[in-house]
Amino acid sequence: MSPRTPSTDRDTTDAAGASIGKLSGLRDALRDFPPLVWAALYFFFLLTGYYILRPVRDAMGSTQNLQLLFTGTFICMLLLQPVYGAIVSRYARRVFLPVVNLFFIACLVGFWWVFNQDFAWKNTVFFIWVAVFNLFAVSVFWSYMADVFRNIEARRLYGYIGVGGTAGAISGPSITKALVESVGVANLLLVSAALVGLCLYCIVRLAPYARRREIEDGTRSGEEAMGGSILAGLRLVWERPVLRAMAALLFFGVGVGTLLYNEQAAIARTFFATPEARTSYFATLDLAINLTTILVQVFLTRFLLVRYGIGPLLLIPAGAIFLGYCLLAANPLPLFVAIVQVATRAGEFSLAKPARETVYTRVDRESRYKAKAVIDTVVYRAGDLTFVWLHKGLAMLGSTAVFMTGAALAVGLGAAAFWLVRLQRQPLPEERAAPPDGSARVIPGRS
Repeated sequence: MSPRTPSTDRDTTDAAGASIGKLSGLRDALRDFPPLVWAALYFFFLLTGYYILRPVRDAMGSTQNLQLLFTGTFICMLLLQPVYGAIVSRYARRVFLPVVNLFFIACLVGFWWVFNQDFAWKNTVFFIWVAVFNLFAVSVFWSYMADVFRNIEARRLYGYIGVGGTAGAISGPSITKALVESVGVANLLLVSAALVGLCLYCIVRLAPYARRREIEDGTRSGEEAMGGSILAGLRLVWERPVLRAMAALLFFGVGVGTLLYNEQAAIARTFFATPEARTSYFATLDLAINLTTILVQVFLTRFLLVRYGIGPLLLIPAGAIFLGYCLLAANPLPLFVAIVQVATRAGEFSLAKPARETVYTRVDRESRYKAKAVIDTVVYRAGDLTFVWLHKGLAMLGSTAVFMTGAALAVGLGAAAFWLVRLQRQPLPEERAAPPDGSARVIPGRS
């Protein structure tokens, strides 16, 4: 096996373009990249489990003060960061990945018992816990994928892995709708727990591929404890420009999504008189988002990542959101709100999210697990908290004020995307410091 030097964004794109013929479709990808099937199944089981819980959470949250719920969620994220940092610092990957998932399973079993009791606090606690579960579990998933796949492999495969997650996002609510009347809400939690248990099996099956990559690349083994400070994630985000850019990108992305989500609910209450009409509107919207996401993931995401890098996947959604908010500021009809919501969420799931995650394949493990967790949880929920309260004030000025503010945030989103694209075109510090004789070796048949 011959060594290769650390690749910049342009180098990686050129190499991908030269070898694109080796992967002509999903069948070739499955043949050449055996861990792909386990990664897609892991994401499928994880999001199916989450989307079984999401309708339960939304039903509970609809009767409560969302601003207070979001505030409680943010506080929980802050309190859990040191705990998570201690676990990933002191234990090897083979320990902390199962521990995190077993903790979620234990919580689900505990909530199953709580739901069979008459506790007044259960709705609030469950709403906050589901938000914590979603962000932490998905963040850990993508951190693990960055251990398994190199950057050039991630560009080819993350679109396919995303399809697995989107399929889970479709199947989860379908399971809830089919079973809730016959088994009850509490027992749905056990179904979700079983699916998280299947994630554990996928983690075990992926472990040999992560170890092989580390051996062949000459990087530090994930079978050793990571060490370092339990709050290192906060320091890394502050110190490293590429991580600061990722945090800014996510913060503005959360902003445009939160403003639209809250205004959409208000507009739906105005234009649709009955709960049934509103439910039909939202169900149609979710279906359109998931179908659009899958189509883009299958036919566009991989092509753009391999051919052009992350730039188009970050800049196109930002531009579409800006134009959408300008349209809504002029005419906030439910149809236009639906179109912009589809563009915003489908663009996030199918384009922006895979693009951001490929960047983490190029940073060290501490950034991958600690800094990424800070960005995906604390920064994300800080954005939620900021913009849910901002919407409360803007709503008194009317929809036009909300959508003009959203357009301004979309400009910030585009600027953050451009900043990240420019930064990651250069070798990152970890790549500049890598030994030239073993920093990244090619696996036969996998590049």
